[in-house]
Amino acid sequence: MPRGPRLIVPEIAVHIVQRGHDRRDCFRHDTDYLVYLANLRDLAVKKGCVLHAYCLMTNHIHLLVTPSTADACALLMRNLGQRYVQYFNRRYKRSGTLWEGRFKSCLVDTAQYLIACYRYVERNPVRAGMVASASDYPWSSHNGNAGRAANRLLTPHPEYLAWRSRRRRDTEPMRSYLPSETIRLFSLLSETRRTVVSRSLARSSRPRYRRMSADGSSASLPARRANLRKMIDTRNCKSSWGSVPEWVRAPSPN
Repeated sequence: MPRGPRLIVPEIAVHIVQRGHDRRDCFRHDTDYLVYLANLRDLAVKKGCVLHAYCLMTNHIHLLVTPSTADACALLMRNLGQRYVQYFNRRYKRSGTLWEGRFKSCLVDTAQYLIACYRYVERNPVRAGMVASASDYPWSSHNGNAGRAANRLLTPHPEYLAWRSRRRRDTEPMRSYLPSETIRLFSLLSETRRTVVSRSLARSSRPRYRRMSADGSSASLPARRANLRKMIDTRNCKSSWGSVPEWVRAPSPN
């Protein structure tokens, strides 16, 4: 039965996964990762694919790219696979295929799905138990996209730039009084939860105007009650000012 054509739309991001044959290792040394990335950088430009995120695991790879034409992804993966397999077979004195059939691809057609793909790709080593944090894994795009290191392979997707701008705007009110770790954890929340927290913080950070106490100083309501009780005989509910206001006669909290 003939295989069906891939669903590739020009200028729409695609999540690509390619696994090693029989789930065996495709990368055995740091040099192997470097060779693959060098070929990826060269061929992505030649074949008209923009690279947004990547992760090279030991036995498979993840790429998030935007093709300029309908056949750009196929050309990229075919030439990249051929180049790397030739290098790998020469170095390790082996023959035969390295990859498990055709690469898998999935169209990323919404902004929410795009951000989810960024996270899925770059957090693969964490889910696999290889590292504690995505920033500890050297063969992914995480540090480049997070701004921790320069990475000339990457071109941020416009939707990712918009999401990052919203995240910075949401965390701006916190930067003056919250630890950086708290802000980092806040940025991992969903956009809906970040909005709720931001509005709550905005309300709590507004200046609160207090009534002046009898002696002219600013004080909270319990403190003002205590000060006035010293000056007014609440048992008789009378003072030189007349009747005691209701809010003064109210019992103070325990």
